[in-house]
Amino acid sequence: MGAVRGILLDSSVVLSSDASHGDAVVALAAEYLLGKLRYSRIPIGILCEQDLSSPKFYSLQVNLIQEVATKYFCTVFCSSTDDISSVIAQSWEDRGGDVVHVVSSRKMDFHPKGNDCTWLKVIVGNADREPSTDAEYVGATGISNLFISQLEELLLLICQLNKKAIGEEALIVGYVMKPSREGDFAKRGAFPMHPTENGLIFLPLNYDLPLAPQFQLLDAVLHKATDEILAVDMDSPLGSIEQVTFTNNLQELCRHIKCHLDCCVIDPFNNVLPILDRFRIQQILFGLEKLNIHGHCKIRPPHFLKVDRFDESDLEQKLAQAKLSLPTIVKPQVACGVSEAHSMAIVFKIDQYKDLNIPLPAVVQEYVNHMALIYKFYALGGKIFYAVKKSIPNADNLMSLSPENGMKPLLFDSLKSLPVAKEQVNVTSHQIDLDLVNHAADWLRRTLDLTIFGFDVVVQEGTGDHVIVDVNYLPSFKEVPDDVAIPAFWDALKEKILSGKCKNTS
Repeated sequence: MGAVRGILLDSSVVLSSDASHGDAVVALAAEYLLGKLRYSRIPIGILCEQDLSSPKFYSLQVNLIQEVATKYFCTVFCSSTDDISSVIAQSWEDRGGDVVHVVSSRKMDFHPKGNDCTWLKVIVGNADREPSTDAEYVGATGISNLFISQLEELLLLICQLNKKAIGEEALIVGYVMKPSREGDFAKRGAFPMHPTENGLIFLPLNYDLPLAPQFQLLDAVLHKATDEILAVDMDSPLGSIEQVTFTNNLQELCRHIKCHLDCCVIDPFNNVLPILDRFRIQQILFGLEKLNIHGHCKIRPPHFLKVDRFDESDLEQKLAQAKLSLPTIVKPQVACGVSEAHSMAIVFKIDQYKDLNIPLPAVVQEYVNHMALIYKFYALGGKIFYAVKKSIPNADNLMSLSPENGMKPLLFDSLKSLPVAKEQVNVTSHQIDLDLVNHAADWLRRTLDLTIFGFDVVVQEGTGDHVIVDVNYLPSFKEVPDDVAIPAFWDALKEKILSGKCKNTS
């Protein structure tokens, strides 16, 4: 058996059993499977008993199959074709692998006509059998047969087959993140199940299946743990993962990670902790001082102050001691994972702090005049990319965006309604010291020990100071073109996995 050339789903696994009684319904398992396979770089087909091109065969079932095929980029084939394997061979690129034909147990004796493809039949619905990449029997047609108990297990089988065909140099990366984020990555081709050019195979982890057999396949786990945070205890500085309450699913994942120490985690949860705490990350950024050279522009964090109450009698004095002058930007100390982490305010007058509706504890941060330009940097392993975007205007123009021209704080959600400059900004006239920022990125990577992260830089008007105003874990890096970003993403993952394996063997 070779690598998977294509997946051919029989209509018996695409439509639910209710369809045989006239109630045509797409099986939930098929929806899940096709959603994961859609951007897998593996061709997908649906084998229909009726010829969809013939009007006399039109039915609700056929209509459903057409809709599914359109939605998930599938090719529809007719099983009555005299030489269906020849048709498939002409439709799908010959990469030397097997066509995996997936049928329900009630159609296990069915086999397509023709001999132009090598076939592997996967039979769904035998709960007494464990998934395996070894053919359990070869039917009279010479087609190898495998068994899985439910359709969702097919993804595991595909990864097994591809790794077996390529050899031990292939690495399987299991990934888990919220559906919207997974979809954004997958649409860009970041999570293919067909091996990448550098030998990575991606498996979407499924909490509805036992995790143990999934972990047996994995070389690495890629996670966005901040998607599954329920609460963060900010009563003391974050230093332990126990201070974060994760969903039950993430807790289960953690338990399995602890039992598979040879599985590389990208990145260890403790490494992500500083990103959750704006106060902690500001303290870490003080270390940038060692990168500065006299006579050159500086790279630094913004001036800041942690506050536990906005009605402190000496707040104005504390702000002055922290080198903070109005306006200031106020952010919750917890930086991500909870609903109000991105609720922020720009404060213009000291008395506006009194009734400020920003979650506490909070971080008051220097408002840096930066000509309404922000530089979004992305570190993918050792490679650095950046994009220039419009940002909040300078302080003298800022009050025009505020209710009653600065008489009230300017409240916003940084993920939804960032108050960007209204005037036209010339992003081509920006000036930034890329060498300085690249040194800072290398320093951050070593200090935080993160594989993929992002940080935002603004250049202070007048001084030229490069100020890092935000750091985040596993960003989307959507501003970087796919043909550049995705190979760099794969290289960063592989480098991390191989370095982890070297540590485990040393």
